[in-house]
Amino acid sequence: MTACFVVGTDTGVGKTHVSCALLQALAQHHSRVVGMKPVAAGVVPWGEGWASEDSIALRAASTIAVPPELDTPVLLPDPLSPHIAAARARVQIDIATIVQAYQALSLQADAVVVEGAGGFHVPLSPTETGADLAVALNLPMVLVVGLRLGCLNHALLTAEAIAARGLTLAGWVANRVDPDMLAPEENIAWLQQRLGAPPLANIPWGEHTAHSLAAHFQLPADWTR
Repeated sequence: MTACFVVGTDTGVGKTHVSCALLQALAQHHSRVVGMKPVAAGVVPWGEGWASEDSIALRAASTIAVPPELDTPVLLPDPLSPHIAAARARVQIDIATIVQAYQALSLQADAVVVEGAGGFHVPLSPTETGADLAVALNLPMVLVVGLRLGCLNHALLTAEAIAARGLTLAGWVANRVDPDMLAPEENIAWLQQRLGAPPLANIPWGEHTAHSLAAHFQLPADWTR
Protein backbone atom coordinates (compact mmCIF):
# COMPACT_ATOMS: atom_id res chain seq x y z
CA MET A 1 0.00 0.00 0.00
CA THR A 2 1.07 3.57 -0.71
CA ALA A 3 0.70 6.19 2.02
CA CYS A 4 2.07 9.59 2.97
CA PHE A 5 1.65 12.24 5.66
CA VAL A 6 1.12 15.80 4.40
CA VAL A 7 2.49 18.54 6.66
CA GLY A 8 2.71 22.29 6.09
CA THR A 9 5.21 24.99 6.90
CA ASP A 10 2.31 26.70 8.69
CA THR A 11 -1.46 26.74 8.80
CA GLY A 12 -3.20 28.15 5.73
CA VAL A 13 -0.57 27.04 3.21
CA GLY A 14 -2.89 24.78 1.22
CA LYS A 15 -2.41 21.35 2.78
CA THR A 16 -5.98 20.31 2.00
CA HIS A 17 -5.75 21.40 -1.66
CA VAL A 18 -2.47 19.53 -2.01
CA SER A 19 -3.81 16.45 -0.22
CA CYS A 20 -6.86 16.35 -2.50
CA ALA A 21 -4.65 16.76 -5.55
CA LEU A 22 -2.42 13.94 -4.32
CA LEU A 23 -5.48 11.73 -3.99
CA GLN A 24 -6.50 12.59 -7.55
CA ALA A 25 -2.98 11.90 -8.83
CA LEU A 26 -2.79 8.59 -6.95
CA ALA A 27 -6.21 7.60 -8.28
CA GLN A 28 -4.67 7.46 -11.75
CA HIS A 29 -2.62 4.47 -10.54
CA HIS A 30 -4.69 2.94 -7.72
CA SER A 31 -8.40 2.15 -7.63
CA ARG A 32 -8.95 2.59 -3.89
CA VAL A 33 -7.57 5.89 -2.58
CA VAL A 34 -8.73 7.63 0.56
CA GLY A 35 -7.86 10.72 2.57
CA MET A 36 -7.55 10.96 6.34
CA LYS A 37 -7.70 14.02 8.61
CA PRO A 38 -6.71 12.52 11.97
CA VAL A 39 -7.35 15.69 13.99
CA ALA A 40 -9.81 18.30 12.73
CA ALA A 41 -10.76 21.45 14.62
CA GLY A 42 -13.80 23.40 13.43
CA VAL A 43 -17.01 21.97 11.99
CA VAL A 44 -19.79 22.74 9.52
CA PRO A 45 -23.15 20.99 9.03
CA TRP A 46 -22.76 17.77 7.03
CA GLY A 47 -25.54 15.30 6.39
CA GLU A 48 -27.38 14.78 9.65
CA GLY A 49 -24.44 15.87 11.76
CA TRP A 50 -21.17 17.79 11.58
CA ALA A 51 -17.89 17.46 9.77
CA SER A 52 -14.66 19.31 9.12
CA GLU A 53 -14.45 21.21 5.84
CA ASP A 54 -11.06 19.56 5.28
CA SER A 55 -12.56 16.10 5.78
CA ILE A 56 -15.40 16.90 3.39
CA ALA A 57 -12.90 17.94 0.71
CA LEU A 58 -10.79 14.82 1.26
CA ARG A 59 -13.88 12.61 1.03
CA ALA A 60 -14.83 14.23 -2.28
CA ALA A 61 -11.34 13.51 -3.66
CA SER A 62 -11.29 9.90 -2.42
CA THR A 63 -12.52 6.98 -4.49
CA ILE A 64 -13.96 5.02 -1.57
CA ALA A 65 -16.22 6.03 1.30
CA VAL A 66 -15.29 5.02 4.84
CA PRO A 67 -16.87 5.64 8.26
CA PRO A 68 -16.12 9.11 9.68
CA GLU A 69 -14.51 7.56 12.75
CA LEU A 70 -11.80 6.19 10.46
CA ASP A 71 -11.03 9.19 8.25
CA THR A 72 -11.52 11.75 11.05
CA PRO A 73 -11.12 10.00 14.40
CA VAL A 74 -10.79 13.30 16.31
CA LEU A 75 -13.37 15.95 15.39
CA LEU A 76 -13.37 19.06 17.59
CA PRO A 77 -16.04 21.79 17.38
CA ASP A 78 -13.93 24.93 17.78
CA PRO A 79 -11.53 26.17 15.05
CA LEU A 80 -8.56 26.51 17.40
CA SER A 81 -5.20 24.90 17.98
CA PRO A 82 -6.06 21.23 18.63
CA HIS A 83 -4.86 21.19 22.24
CA ILE A 84 -7.10 24.17 23.09
CA ALA A 85 -10.06 22.85 21.09
CA ALA A 86 -9.70 19.46 22.78
CA ALA A 87 -9.56 21.02 26.24
CA ARG A 88 -12.71 23.03 25.52
CA ALA A 89 -14.48 19.93 24.29
CA ARG A 90 -13.17 17.90 27.24
CA VAL A 91 -11.60 15.45 24.82
CA GLN A 92 -8.21 13.82 25.09
CA ILE A 93 -6.42 13.34 21.77
CA ASP A 94 -5.05 9.82 21.97
CA ILE A 95 -2.39 9.05 19.36
CA ALA A 96 -2.77 5.28 19.79
CA THR A 97 -6.46 5.54 18.86
CA ILE A 98 -5.56 7.54 15.75
CA VAL A 99 -2.98 4.92 14.74
CA GLN A 100 -5.62 2.19 15.12
CA ALA A 101 -8.00 4.18 12.88
CA TYR A 102 -5.25 4.57 10.27
CA GLN A 103 -4.46 0.86 10.36
CA ALA A 104 -8.13 -0.01 9.86
CA LEU A 105 -8.35 2.52 7.03
CA SER A 106 -5.25 1.14 5.31
CA LEU A 107 -6.84 -2.30 5.12
CA GLN A 108 -9.54 -0.87 2.87
CA ALA A 109 -7.33 1.16 0.54
CA ASP A 110 -4.50 0.94 -1.97
CA ALA A 111 -3.32 4.47 -1.14
CA VAL A 112 -3.89 6.74 1.86
CA VAL A 113 -3.11 10.44 2.16
CA VAL A 114 -3.00 11.66 5.76
CA GLU A 115 -3.32 15.41 6.22
CA GLY A 116 -1.86 16.88 9.38
CA ALA A 117 -3.26 19.82 11.32
CA GLY A 118 -1.34 23.10 11.13
CA GLY A 119 2.43 22.83 11.17
CA PHE A 120 4.64 19.89 12.13
CA HIS A 121 4.75 20.78 15.83
CA VAL A 122 1.12 21.85 16.24
CA PRO A 123 0.18 21.04 19.86
CA LEU A 124 -2.20 18.11 20.37
CA SER A 125 -2.02 18.09 24.17
CA PRO A 126 0.09 19.67 26.91
CA THR A 127 2.83 17.12 26.16
CA GLU A 128 2.41 15.94 22.54
CA THR A 129 2.46 17.58 19.11
CA GLY A 130 1.76 16.64 15.53
CA ALA A 131 5.37 15.47 15.33
CA ASP A 132 4.58 12.70 17.82
CA LEU A 133 1.64 11.63 15.66
CA ALA A 134 3.85 11.60 12.56
CA VAL A 135 6.38 9.40 14.36
CA ALA A 136 3.66 7.01 15.50
CA LEU A 137 2.32 6.67 11.94
CA ASN A 138 5.87 6.52 10.52
CA LEU A 139 4.86 7.48 6.99
CA PRO A 140 6.86 9.28 4.28
CA MET A 141 6.34 13.01 4.70
CA VAL A 142 5.23 15.51 2.06
CA LEU A 143 5.98 19.13 2.95
CA VAL A 144 3.71 21.86 1.60
CA VAL A 145 5.60 25.14 1.36
CA GLY A 146 3.35 28.18 1.14
CA LEU A 147 5.38 30.50 -1.09
CA ARG A 148 5.43 33.84 0.69
CA LEU A 149 7.97 35.98 2.49
CA GLY A 150 9.50 33.94 5.30
CA CYS A 151 8.78 30.54 3.75
CA LEU A 152 12.43 29.58 3.34
CA ASN A 153 13.09 29.68 7.06
CA HIS A 154 9.85 27.83 7.84
CA ALA A 155 10.55 25.18 5.20
CA LEU A 156 14.11 24.49 6.34
CA LEU A 157 13.16 24.37 10.02
CA THR A 158 10.34 21.94 9.27
CA ALA A 159 12.58 19.73 7.13
CA GLU A 160 15.19 19.64 9.89
CA ALA A 161 12.52 18.79 12.47
CA ILE A 162 11.26 15.95 10.27
CA ALA A 163 14.79 14.57 9.92
CA ALA A 164 15.45 14.93 13.66
CA ARG A 165 12.45 12.66 14.32
CA GLY A 166 13.89 9.97 12.06
CA LEU A 167 11.23 10.47 9.40
CA THR A 168 11.71 10.55 5.63
CA LEU A 169 10.88 13.66 3.63
CA ALA A 170 9.62 12.02 0.44
CA GLY A 171 9.06 15.31 -1.37
CA TRP A 172 7.74 18.82 -1.15
CA VAL A 173 5.22 21.02 -2.92
CA ALA A 174 5.62 24.69 -3.75
CA ASN A 175 2.21 26.33 -3.36
CA ARG A 176 1.98 29.95 -4.51
CA VAL A 177 -0.26 31.40 -1.82
CA ASP A 178 0.84 35.02 -2.36
CA PRO A 179 0.30 36.31 -5.92
CA ASP A 180 2.43 39.37 -5.16
CA MET A 181 5.45 37.50 -3.80
CA LEU A 182 8.69 38.77 -5.29
CA ALA A 183 11.23 36.35 -6.81
CA PRO A 184 9.24 33.12 -6.38
CA GLU A 185 11.44 31.19 -8.83
CA GLU A 186 14.58 32.14 -6.91
CA ASN A 187 12.92 30.92 -3.70
CA ILE A 188 11.99 27.61 -5.34
CA ALA A 189 15.54 27.18 -6.65
CA TRP A 190 16.92 27.69 -3.12
CA LEU A 191 14.49 25.13 -1.72
CA GLN A 192 15.53 22.61 -4.39
CA GLN A 193 19.12 22.96 -3.24
CA ARG A 194 18.46 22.80 0.50
CA LEU A 195 15.52 20.52 1.25
CA GLY A 196 17.22 17.31 0.15
CA ALA A 197 14.01 15.90 -1.32
CA PRO A 198 12.44 16.06 -4.80
CA PRO A 199 9.85 18.71 -5.67
CA LEU A 200 6.54 16.96 -6.34
CA ALA A 201 4.60 19.93 -7.69
CA ASN A 202 4.70 23.66 -8.33
CA ILE A 203 1.15 24.92 -7.80
CA PRO A 204 0.21 28.15 -9.60
CA TRP A 205 -1.69 30.89 -7.81
CA GLY A 206 -5.46 30.64 -8.08
CA GLU A 207 -5.63 27.01 -9.23
CA HIS A 208 -7.66 25.20 -6.60
CA THR A 209 -9.59 22.27 -8.06
CA ALA A 210 -8.12 18.90 -7.12
CA HIS A 211 -8.40 17.62 -10.68
CA SER A 212 -6.46 20.52 -12.19
CA LEU A 213 -3.87 20.47 -9.40
CA ALA A 214 -3.24 16.75 -9.89
CA ALA A 215 -1.84 17.45 -13.35
CA HIS A 216 1.07 19.33 -11.75
CA PHE A 217 2.29 16.35 -9.71
CA GLN A 218 5.28 14.14 -10.38
CA LEU A 219 4.79 11.20 -8.02
CA PRO A 220 7.67 9.05 -6.77
CA ALA A 221 7.98 5.89 -8.87
CA ASP A 222 7.22 3.56 -5.97
CA TRP A 223 3.90 5.37 -5.36
CA THR A 224 2.58 4.46 -8.79
CA ARG A 225 3.05 0.70 -8.57
